[in-house]
Amino acid sequence: MAATTTATAAPRPLANSYTAGKLPRWTPWVMLVVSWVILCAVFAMLAASGATKGFNIVGAIFFGTVLFDVAIYSTSLLVEGARKAKDRLVTSLVATAFIVALLPLISLGWTVIAQGLARFDVAFFSESMRNVIGDGGGALHAIIGTLIITALTAIISVPIGLLTSIYLVEYGRGPLARAITFLVDVMTGIPSIVAGLFAYALFALIFGPAIRNGFMGAIALSVLMIPVVVRSSEEILRIVPNELREASLALGVPKWLTVVKVVLPTSIAGLVTGVMLAIARVIGETAPLLIVAGFTTSMNYNPFEDRMMALPVFVYTQYTQAAGLHAQASIDRAWTGALALIIIVMLLNLIGRIIAKAFAPKYGR
Repeated sequence: MAATTTATAAPRPLANSYTAGKLPRWTPWVMLVVSWVILCAVFAMLAASGATKGFNIVGAIFFGTVLFDVAIYSTSLLVEGARKAKDRLVTSLVATAFIVALLPLISLGWTVIAQGLARFDVAFFSESMRNVIGDGGGALHAIIGTLIITALTAIISVPIGLLTSIYLVEYGRGPLARAITFLVDVMTGIPSIVAGLFAYALFALIFGPAIRNGFMGAIALSVLMIPVVVRSSEEILRIVPNELREASLALGVPKWLTVVKVVLPTSIAGLVTGVMLAIARVIGETAPLLIVAGFTTSMNYNPFEDRMMALPVFVYTQYTQAAGLHAQASIDRAWTGALALIIIVMLLNLIGRIIAKAFAPKYGR
């Protein structure tokens, strides 16, 4: 029997990324983080020395990103050559543009959190401003009012907006559909103060000029919310494939049942997202509520009777009343009210995403 020999190939040595003329994949991320840390340390030292007024997180992130652009281009030029360095430079500039676009949001979040933590305590979320003149007090009455008014607004606006979008996508043809689309586009650009004046005029003609309550605020906000729901829902329903509708109709399913059982379940995730965006659009409105809901320092759980405070109006009134010996207390309450409003919007969006994920159609393989 002939002896057989098995040739075993020698293991290939691990290639060094630097000698191979290619940076590791993690290099840009590490350099970006290091650049931010360096500039944060520089701005912290400037703030400690009194050269700047406080720590500037926006400046640190911006100049840290610029430092990253220079560093990644220089490193890539030395290791990978001019062609790859230009590619990395353009990529880093695109990332820089994205970060610059986020800087206002970062600045807003940083400022509201830093200023709002002064009164972010149990008393703020468990007390109202009834009989409070100086320090203390809270925004429980405003938080309850915001939740009640927003819930009423959604109950009014979502069915109307969703049914209108279904008509425009599934049934609407001819002059009527074009007229509705035109009116919805016009309503999208209505100033919020006009919506408040409309609701006030409507109820004043019926109940008299002294009427103020939370339901009027819900009507005013509905004028602003309905067109947003219509436009967002319409775009979501249009991207549902026509093949699904045709397959349902080919099986003899009526048109209305096709919409209910096929179109809506398929687009439920996008519809919920559109509703959440519409709620976020109106939950921070101040001008309409100042006119029709008024403001109060007491708790009110009945939206159909008496004035009702909302968080945007609470922030506005606390800031405008910041004068005298207790000015700082009012300003602290205003900042904390703004922080609470942002948290409520974030929670609503989180709940909307959970609902959309839970009810979205499941696709098996």
